[in-house]
Amino acid sequence: MRIDKFLKLSRIIKRRTVAKELADQGRISINGKVAKSSANVGTNDEVEIRFGNKTATFKVLKLQDIVKKDEAQDLYELVSEKYEEGDRQDF
Repeated sequence: MRIDKFLKLSRIIKRRTVAKELADQGRISINGKVAKSSANVGTNDEVEIRFGNKTATFKVLKLQDIVKKDEAQDLYELVSEKYEEGDRQDF
């Protein structure tokens, strides 16, 4: 399954176009390799997404073409979530 489709179905990202843009900007990695939106993802793959100062890592548990809203979180497991401090100066 394409990574942009998986991110939308799992509801990690609300819109597939947003997932596609993030992937095409090099902000999504699958198993440590930068992935384009057309890259395939499989079960047990680790997906890392960088949004601004937040980096989230997920493990893909299963793939489904049709997912109900309350079952979407069963498709993945959150491995880690990191927030990076920006270059902030206190005056």
